[in-house]
Amino acid sequence: MKWRKLRTFLLTILILLLIPATRFYQIDEPILRMLRGSSHVDPLALHLAGEFVENNLGTEQNADGSVTVRMIAQQYLFVPHCILVPAGSPVHLRITSADAVHSLAFMGTDYKVEVSPGAISRAELQFSNAGDYKTACREFCGAGHYAMRSEVKVVPQDQFPVLHAGERGNCAAQ
Repeated sequence: MKWRKLRTFLLTILILLLIPATRFYQIDEPILRMLRGSSHVDPLALHLAGEFVENNLGTEQNADGSVTVRMIAQQYLFVPHCILVPAGSPVHLRITSADAVHSLAFMGTDYKVEVSPGAISRAELQFSNAGDYKTACREFCGAGHYAMRSEVKVVPQDQFPVLHAGERGNCAAQ
């Protein structure tokens, strides 16, 4: 009887300590992401103005030879669906979500990017070999989650089109 009361008391204390810890993490996830270096964006206005408007999505060539890729994750697709990058060049990925938490995983690599509404997630990627890299959402985001896929086409440097100011690379250009 004595041990039973002690065990009940200890379990109650443990639960009382865990509940506030889990609630803090769930409620303040966007704030924690911002403190770790992600920028804030309004998920309801992504397509209206700013960095993630439609004509600014895709691959942009930088003066130093690297590329910046901008994407939006939304149920149940990644926009753009297919991106083009040069092999061996640094890829600066900037991605945000329009609606829910997603996780962009690049098959055949260790790259995985967590994406939340209201935050811009960043990743530094580099693909050594030319080829097609399939991507998938690895965070359950609803009934169509299983179909949330996209593709990265990595081409040799000499086959990557020269992009001029304001141009975006995509798979259709290939």
